[in-house]
Amino acid sequence: MPEFPLDILLKIIKLARSTYYYHLKQLNLEDKNQAVKNEIETIYNEHKGNYGYRRITLELRNRGFIVNHKKVQRLMKMLGLRARIRRKRKYSSYHGTVGKRVGNIIQRQFEASKPMEKCYTDITEFSIPTSNQKLYLSPILDGYNSEIIAYSLSSSPNLDQLKDMLKQALEKNNTRVLFSTVIRDGNISMSFIIVF
Repeated sequence: MPEFPLDILLKIIKLARSTYYYHLKQLNLEDKNQAVKNEIETIYNEHKGNYGYRRITLELRNRGFIVNHKKVQRLMKMLGLRARIRRKRKYSSYHGTVGKRVGNIIQRQFEASKPMEKCYTDITEFSIPTSNQKLYLSPILDGYNSEIIAYSLSSSPNLDQLKDMLKQALEKNNTRVLFSTVIRDGNISMSFIIVF
């Protein structure tokens, strides 16, 4: 294979002589980041690929390396290391059909012809912005005039909250309620008898 003078080759590829020698010199230099790269690979493998550049930066600092997170990110990209992304599962309290299913008695006819004929309830969760606390509101709505006849506010949605709300609603109308609670396989079922 014939050899060509360097000047001709540089002129053809339009590269300055100084740039050529600069890159030639860089090839012979030691990699100043080699120790950091080795440590990054070690940390990455120790944690089975779960650590991204932020956590690797923190771990490097714990091990005595003072390195900027941008440099760690750049070196990880050069090494082809990427953290495994774990998808967070959305919370769902649905456990399938538990217990007996009651037929649809209301048939979407929510209006009632007399008070306390049809009453509706639901538990609503409220997050308090200034703290990590949550509150649960459980009102009873009368289908006759859409009036809230009773409500209960609690820090957890439990059976006691439901009992208090029902007692409050029924005592308002001079009725008594008797409760019986059954816990079976971790599921709580409650039945109640209204005494007029």
